[in-house]
Amino acid sequence: MTVEQDPIVVLSDHESWDRLKSAALGRLVTQIGDQLEIFPVNFVTQNHTVLFRTAEGTKLFSTVMNEKVLFEVDDHTVSEGWSVIIRGTARVLTAADDIHEAERAQLLPWVATEKLRFVRITPSEVSGRRFVFGPEPDRGSYPG
Repeated sequence: MTVEQDPIVVLSDHESWDRLKSAALGRLVTQIGDQLEIFPVNFVTQNHTVLFRTAEGTKLFSTVMNEKVLFEVDDHTVSEGWSVIIRGTARVLTAADDIHEAERAQLLPWVATEKLRFVRITPSEVSGRRFVFGPEPDRGSYPG
């Protein structure tokens, strides 16, 4: 006898943070005026925040101009996937103590460019889901 597994499971905060810690690439979503922007960034988690580095440019400008951001991370295997979304506040670190703490995370740029600015996202909401892959059910057999 097989037990069917729910194809979509809501992750707890703890499970969501565990998934975030296991990943290194996420997507930052910001807004400039009425235009949405999305940027891939490598990141680390530190004290239940997300930390990334950036250079001068659109990503930094949009973060400064629009402190409310979305941050999304996902991954998958052959049999399942997951996604975690953070809604929060982003701020460029300027105080020496904040920068020193960020440097302890040993976050290195992936691209051979200078990324001198640290940005920290402090979550107001974290939501995560796990998805079990499988065939589409017969019509009418899944109440979703």
